[in-house]
Amino acid sequence: MDQQEPEPAGVWRGCDLGSRTISYDERDAILYALAVGARPADHLDLVFERGLRVLPTFALTLAQWAPDVLADRGAFGGATALHGAQRLTVRQSLPPVGKLTCSATVSEVWDKGGAAVFEVAVDSAYFHAVWSVFAPGRGGFGGERGPGRPPAPTGRPTHRTGLETFATQAALYRLTGDRHLIHVDPAAAAAIGQPRPILHGLCTLAGTALRLADTLGAHPADLTELEGRFAAPVLPGEALSVAAWENAEDAAFEVTRDGEPVLSGGRVRFGGP
Repeated sequence: MDQQEPEPAGVWRGCDLGSRTISYDERDAILYALAVGARPADHLDLVFERGLRVLPTFALTLAQWAPDVLADRGAFGGATALHGAQRLTVRQSLPPVGKLTCSATVSEVWDKGGAAVFEVAVDSAYFHAVWSVFAPGRGGFGGERGPGRPPAPTGRPTHRTGLETFATQAALYRLTGDRHLIHVDPAAAAAIGQPRPILHGLCTLAGTALRLADTLGAHPADLTELEGRFAAPVLPGEALSVAAWENAEDAAFEVTRDGEPVLSGGRVRFGGP
């Protein structure tokens, strides 16, 4: 029997991915903070239940189910699709122990010619988040191309800092919810052309926000907006460089390894919701 051709990617625009109610406790929030690089010496209140503050990026682990649902429904191949970009807007602080309901939709599907970009939007009372998933071979359906890459910052950075990843970071971050094999299994990593398991892009993004908070004189838990594009894989244990261009409202940033970007189009704002 001939295999049925998948539906054009554009038909997924506006698709309702359902709702879920997720519970978590202090242990989950602390494990997450440690996994993304929080250090007790810098911010004890991120890793100690007494007076615990929850990193806003923890919300992304609570909503990771949404793009997985879209993949499971057959919108794109899970083995070839890439997490291209992420946006997060904080509406209110997450409590140390909580239960929240998230709803998800496919807010946009862009036609890039050789690929499609699916934007999966997740809403809750605490945050709004958008996953951009780049799906090779799903373009060419006659849809709009969508926005291009944001322009790179110009001029000298106002701040520079480093981001030290650690050898066990991907294995630790997996325990927060994203257990894809490429982050722990050498054979799975080799199948995508990597010399060893790679770090989760969301882990790199959250770790960058931590370092930027300290550099910009803010508390990491006061994050209100964050976005970035994943330009290249990061291997656990690598040392990265972070450059930021601060203005009156927020800061643009870029993360590089040996001068080549691994996170681009970054933007961060602190100040509390």
